Amino acid sequence: MLGWAILLAASLIWPAAANAQTTSPPLILEAKIPLGQVSGCIDHLAIDLKRRRLLVAELGNNSLGVVDLAAGRVLGKIAGLSEPQGVAYVPSSNSIFVANGDDGSVRVLRGEDLAPIGRIELGDDADNVRVDTAHNRVLVGYGKGALAVIDPVSLEKTANIRLKAHPEGFQIDKPGTQNVPDADEIVVVDLATGSTQSLSAQEAGSNFPMAIDGDAHRILVVFRSPPILMALSSQDGHVVGKAETCGDAGDVFVDRKRRRVYVSCGAGIVDVLESNEQGYRRFGRVPTVPGARTSVFVPGCYWRYGPSPMSRQRFGCFGRLHEGSWKRSSPCRGGGYCLV
Repeated sequence: MLGWAILLAASLIWPAAANAQTTSPPLILEAKIPLGQVSGCIDHLAIDLKRRRLLVAELGNNSLGVVDLAAGRVLGKIAGLSEPQGVAYVPSSNSIFVANGDDGSVRVLRGEDLAPIGRIELGDDADNVRVDTAHNRVLVGYGKGALAVIDPVSLEKTANIRLKAHPEGFQIDKPGTQNVPDADEIVVVDLATGSTQSLSAQEAGSNFPMAIDGDAHRILVVFRSPPILMALSSQDGHVVGKAETCGDAGDVFVDRKRRRVYVSCGAGIVDVLESNEQGYRRFGRVPTVPGARTSVFVPGCYWRYGPSPMSRQRFGCFGRLHEGSWKRSSPCRGGGYCLV
């Protein structure tokens, strides 16, 4: 394990050293934190900014890992889950929502002490979790094609929106936009009425991660077959740009400040793309670990956190994003990214 850790650190730091005389690398590895005994794969991540905690859905381990980012160590694990897939922290209710794929439940924990405070039964394959802060509600994709709307205070399901197939990555814009890869569709959902509109996937397949670029009025979708990023107009759905990406994409994020897009892939790469009015071009590639698909980008913080699945048992934090010096005690201001 020590030898592997040294090789991994060297591979992540190398782009900065190699390009130091020409151009600044887009991401620099700042820290690695061992996750302890974690068996199987790791799924999605979330951040509790108030307590500077990283929340890790340890699907194969049936647990939720809680990492103290300030101290650089694992704070604890919540065991007894059922293939946790999606996780989100809800500031308005100071609670953590964990979606479980095996039993279809959404477990709710109190933010400060991680004590269980509720459970919502969705029936099957509870997956991605998103927080609609504007309307104080939580959305969970689940089952063979549905989106549950949950009140974070009463912990009751207040609405159910049907889809053609199981939703993967989805994001909340003024309407809600869903990835429905099993139906080869991108779906725009009116969250007020439940009505849907389908957008063509243009013969690409396995559309999993998605992001919204509100400034450019674009929906960004990353496909695995073939591995491309497709940008669609959020106004009328037409394709405004395409770019090749790394393979086996798991997450995509928009860095509005730098006009960049980060795509984390199981191929062991984070692709960094630059956007402009004409489209997208590759700005750089950062090597990670094969299988490391999931990640989280925190605008306004000097971190990016992400885990490597299949018992890698650690994650890397890419800090500075090349904007000033980074310190553990620094306030959030730059933009941070983590990869597991």
